Amino acid sequence: MAEELHFGRAAQRLGLTQPPLSQQIQKLEDELGVVLFDRTNRRVQLTHAGQALLVEARKVLAHVQAAVRAAKDAAEGRIGRLSVAFVGSATYGWLPDVIRAYQERHPDVDLSLREMSTPAQMAALVSGEVDVGILRLPAQHPDLHVRLVDRDDCVAVVPAGHPLAMRASLFLVELAQEPFVLVSRAIWPGLYDGVMTLARTLGFEPRVRLEVTEVQTAVGLVAAGLGVSIVPSATERVHRQDVRYLRIDGPAPTVELGAAWRRADTSPLVSAFLETAESVHGTSV
Repeated sequence: MAEELHFGRAAQRLGLTQPPLSQQIQKLEDELGVVLFDRTNRRVQLTHAGQALLVEARKVLAHVQAAVRAAKDAAEGRIGRLSVAFVGSATYGWLPDVIRAYQERHPDVDLSLREMSTPAQMAALVSGEVDVGILRLPAQHPDLHVRLVDRDDCVAVVPAGHPLAMRASLFLVELAQEPFVLVSRAIWPGLYDGVMTLARTLGFEPRVRLEVTEVQTAVGLVAAGLGVSIVPSATERVHRQDVRYLRIDGPAPTVELGAAWRRADTSPLVSAFLETAESVHGTSV
């Protein structure tokens, strides 16, 4: 009515007949105790009170519409805060693509990223400190969903000056007499056990000279000439001139990366992140 300033046209826009509209306006004026419209036979105009009410009513309507949009966005995981923890090795391959795609699709989500070890992630997930964990498998907890998201074959790493460095590949048994630098079992049991089990199957016991907490630390110590190592092939993306990565012929250790989240968590933010991961890499999570 305030836009048309004509009872007939306003009623038509509202899908009403003119009498019910006139009655509703009269009822509103009675409730407020003010006259909202000056009515004459020739025209209808807003009073000062009507103009003031119109300004505030439009503000209220805009706030209501914004609230509705916010509620829908929150329900569909488009706004809010999501905390994702990850192991450092995930950044060599799988994770950057997922984060990039997620931020492009959900620019209004406050995405918090934290590098954490797998045991620390498990504790943080259970306590509610983080929402999603990207961790090394195996990892299990009764309160968590854990799903495989990526699998990677391992490669051997030798110093650039090593006799095998000019080769493209080797058999694991060819490293039987070498000292090994491995990520410790406490940090990555899947990798450590995979190397040790396969070596024993091939008839030798690896001589572990050093155990470290990070893959890149192992690679750096190999570069220093302290031994050889076995790492995920994704590590090759971090280029170094002082080491060589060699494909392992025959049986080779593999490592797995998983996504974990609380069983009781039905947050659309978590669902949207997992859906993005699935769409980017085609892995069902």
